[in-house]
Amino acid sequence: MTAEPLVVPADHLPPSALEPVRPAYGSGSLADVLPSVSAVLGVPGAHDVLGLRGELDGIERIAVLLVDGLGVHQLPIITPYAPVLAEMAGRGRTLTAGFPSTTPVSLVTLGTGVPPGAHGILGFTTKRPDGRVLNHIQWKHDPDPAQWQPVPTRFELAAAAGFEVTVVSKPEFEGSGLTVSAYRGAAYAPANDALAARMLAALAAATGPALVYGYHADLDHYGHGDGVDSPRWREAARGVEALLDRLVHGLPPRSALLVVADHGQLNVPADARFDMADIPELRNGVIGVAGEPRVRYLYTAPGALNDVLATWRGVFGNAAWVLTRDEAIDAGWFGPVPADHRDRIGDIAVICQGRTIALAGGWEPPTVGRLIAYHASVTAAEMEIPLLIAR
Repeated sequence: MTAEPLVVPADHLPPSALEPVRPAYGSGSLADVLPSVSAVLGVPGAHDVLGLRGELDGIERIAVLLVDGLGVHQLPIITPYAPVLAEMAGRGRTLTAGFPSTTPVSLVTLGTGVPPGAHGILGFTTKRPDGRVLNHIQWKHDPDPAQWQPVPTRFELAAAAGFEVTVVSKPEFEGSGLTVSAYRGAAYAPANDALAARMLAALAAATGPALVYGYHADLDHYGHGDGVDSPRWREAARGVEALLDRLVHGLPPRSALLVVADHGQLNVPADARFDMADIPELRNGVIGVAGEPRVRYLYTAPGALNDVLATWRGVFGNAAWVLTRDEAIDAGWFGPVPADHRDRIGDIAVICQGRTIALAGGWEPPTVGRLIAYHASVTAAEMEIPLLIAR
């Protein structure tokens, strides 16, 4: 049975949005948000890397909302019919995600306040020491999150110092390996449609300095399924506006709201999709595949590394950077990577450029190749995220 043709809407990205952007670890990245927030609240040992004190003078309670998929380059599409978001964006600034610019990596980067190399969540999927592939979104309790991700979270540090700390997210995420890795130390408040109400209630109930975090997933979900600026994506964008309207106009006294994202997205046309199932030479010498279509990790048979490098570089040309593990680490994309975390990165990292994706037919579900928008790589469209503040 022939699959229906992909319908890929225009996502209105300027050419500059497809240029590579390096992660700004230590000066303006997602890893710097919670250390700066913690410093404003007075958590001992925290540093205000982003210089938030001036904007948040007199603030005692801070809510941080992460809108999955709300990259800087999606803001111009949303703001014409989102007045609250437009007002916040007019005063906002641009940060970078970490690398790869994908949800599990970014959530733990935000939660721990360190680059991905340090916390070890280094892709949507990565190889375990036993050779199995770990999907961080479907991760339950094996491996033990406290061992797989050993860095204390900023929620743990704040709670240990006596601050009130709450995470508001979907009920089905409570206790998962990813949730524990990113948010351990916080009280968990499950919410589906009541995200704003639960966040505001946690702020109002605080008796002293408090940090409340919330996660909203719909924009990313409909971007993947239908594409950026598709009708259902626009409806999800209106949902983000409604959420922000409730939060901004419901903030208790001496409270502030910070809005960030984990990554942006870009739509991928059908002719930019390289699939291992369709190009037999891409399978030669490959014994394992992880990552995701925009940043593909390859694990190679003994002695096959150079041949696989040559083949993939020949097939992709300028459409991807095909790097050895050492080349990717030495270039600083992950930040410093301790020895225990290096093998989680493939022997080869395929970092797609432009709108290209590297599909792994036969290694991953066919539905992965039917998505419309993707992310994880290094373009500005994926890497640049907003920091928006209301008080």
